[in-house]
Amino acid sequence: MPRQSDINPSFNAAITLDATGRRTITTAAFVKELAAHNHIWTLKQANRWIEEQQCDFKDISTEEGERRTFMIRNMGRIR
Repeated sequence: MPRQSDINPSFNAAITLDATGRRTITTAAFVKELAAHNHIWTLKQANRWIEEQQCDFKDISTEEGERRTFMIRNMGRIR
């Protein structure tokens, strides 16, 4: 059974450090982490949650569609 308390840890687990040292997350990686905790979300649902709940992240996607990439705006605290 999915628990609300699994969402933030799933988000944090999906964050990676890219080649330039930026902390980034892809919607696909976030959805994969959520699935490991029995949350079955679409890419659209995950994008909406990131946009609404993670104000420290901005969209840096290079292509159109729901497979998006977000980067932390400043190297402050990750929620």
